[in-house]
Amino acid sequence: MIPVKYNIRSLRTRWVSSLMTILGTALVVWAVVLTFGLADGLDHTLAVSGEPLDLIIMRKGATAETNSIVNEAAAREMAALPGIASDAVGEMLCSPELVVVVNTPRRGDTGSGNMILRGVTPAAQQVRTGFQIVEGRENRPGLREAITSKQMARRFEGAGLNEELDVFGNNFTIVGLFEAGHSATESEVWTDLEVLAQTTRRVGIRSSIQIRANSADDAQSLSDRIASDEQFGLAALSEPEYYAEQAKSSRAIKVVGVFIAVVLSVGAVFAVANTMYGAVASRAREIGTLRALGFGRRTILVSFMLESLALCLAGGALGCLAALPLNGMSTGTANWVTFSELAFTFRFGPWVQVLALLLVAVVGTMGGLFPALRATRMKIVDALREI
Repeated sequence: MIPVKYNIRSLRTRWVSSLMTILGTALVVWAVVLTFGLADGLDHTLAVSGEPLDLIIMRKGATAETNSIVNEAAAREMAALPGIASDAVGEMLCSPELVVVVNTPRRGDTGSGNMILRGVTPAAQQVRTGFQIVEGRENRPGLREAITSKQMARRFEGAGLNEELDVFGNNFTIVGLFEAGHSATESEVWTDLEVLAQTTRRVGIRSSIQIRANSADDAQSLSDRIASDEQFGLAALSEPEYYAEQAKSSRAIKVVGVFIAVVLSVGAVFAVANTMYGAVASRAREIGTLRALGFGRRTILVSFMLESLALCLAGGALGCLAALPLNGMSTGTANWVTFSELAFTFRFGPWVQVLALLLVAVVGTMGGLFPALRATRMKIVDALREI
């Protein structure tokens, strides 16, 4: 086995080309980790939004709450169905809600975006796992007050605490900030149901009804009963089913991520191969000497492959470290189902880290293989004649 310090000394001797290769690999890994961290964060947000016992009741054929209409009478009928869970004081966990999309300027003069404004009753908080007010207070019924998440407060003008949010020419005061377990709810602004209905002239109309079932069997029974009732023309989806449809947004990001990974990886392979070919050419006499001393072809192959992998591992580690500060940073993307903005955070989960390691291994192997094979095929006499 050729001593590892021989390879380390070689890399230090060619420090300029070694450094450029490390930086190139780091850039590739950083870009790939960033792209897939984006998709991982979006997947995570929609996954934690889905509670299996929670059902979303909408008009049959509606793909989202924004294009669903449920009349008030039907909402009252749904609240009386057996199988719905109740809270500690016996109130049914049934939340009729009205959803409208409001176009609002983003902070920093970066254009505008659509945000979800949801009219709710107190029951809404109980059918959202992890919901809590973290700053300020709850909005009071009958007043033009609203609460929102910290993410939306940072992204949109008028959505910060104590600011005025313009809703179709009417100002709503933001009186509180909430968290909801990093779910899709943190992409919304909440206000009183009746106030929003009067503001938007949709009195007596609901977009959806959210209910929590007692058990999985009750959830299935409720879903079947609602679907079979032709009088109301409604359908019930479990939250995981509902958000699975919206998760299609992340598939486009993954496709783009794979394309970026492939294109950049090809470039990185050529960069590593160029460095290693240079190493083989400049060390021909050393290779001939190693062969003359009795080191076999396989030993030399392994030595050069390890050198290539070391370069890529250094670049991969640098790329991951550069991406680390972005972990947990909030951003947003368009939800093409609701045509609103979905806020989420970068998340570099286990599969993103495994992907980065695999990428480094592939680039290091492909980039070092052919130069290493060339080194092993050099004849001792020809190698010793090289200058």
